[in-house]
Amino acid sequence: MNQSTKGERPSAVLRAEHQVILRVIGVLEKLVGRVERSGGFERSVFAQCVEFFQLFADACHHAKEEGLLFPAMEARGIPREGGPIGVMLYEHQIARGFTRDMADALEAEGRGEPDAQRRFAAAARQYIDLLQNHIFKEDNVLFTMGDRVMTEEDQQSLCGRFCEAGCMTFGGKRREELERIADALESAWA
Repeated sequence: MNQSTKGERPSAVLRAEHQVILRVIGVLEKLVGRVERSGGFERSVFAQCVEFFQLFADACHHAKEEGLLFPAMEARGIPREGGPIGVMLYEHQIARGFTRDMADALEAEGRGEPDAQRRFAAAARQYIDLLQNHIFKEDNVLFTMGDRVMTEEDQQSLCGRFCEAGCMTFGGKRREELERIADALESAWA
C-alpha cells in the first residue's frame, strides 16, 4: 500500500490500513480456531501476529488516529468526552490490554505453563472481536463524520502528516516491512 497521495483523504489511508490489520486478524482467527479444535499451537506465528498488532496496528495506525486525526476532528467540533472519539480511544486501550495478555501468554507458553495456550486463545478471541467491531465503527461512522466536518486544508495537512508518520520505524521496522509481514502471514496461513 502506498502512503497517501495528493487529494487522498486521511480516512482512505486509515481504511486501507484497516484492511491490512483485518488480514492478520483473519490469520489469527484461523489459527486460534485450530488450537481450540485440535491443538497445534503455532507459537512463532502467534508471536509474529502479536508483534504486528503492537507495531502496525498500535504504534503506527492507532498513533495516527490518536495523535493526528482525532485532534483534528475535535477541533472541528466532534467531542471526545461522551462522543465517538472517546469510545474509540477507550477501545484502543482495551486492545492494548488484550495484546499484552497475548504476549504474556506466549511467554508463559514458552516456559511450559499448562494454561498458557488457553489464555492466549481467550485473549486472541477478545482482541479479534473487539478489533473487528472497532474497525467497522471507525470505517462506517467515525471516519464519515470526520470527512464531513474537516476542511480540504485539514484533509491535505493530515495526509501530509500521515505520510511523515508512515516513514518512521516501529520497533526497528519500517511500515512497508510490517505490511510484508502481513502479506507473508496471509500467504502462509489464510
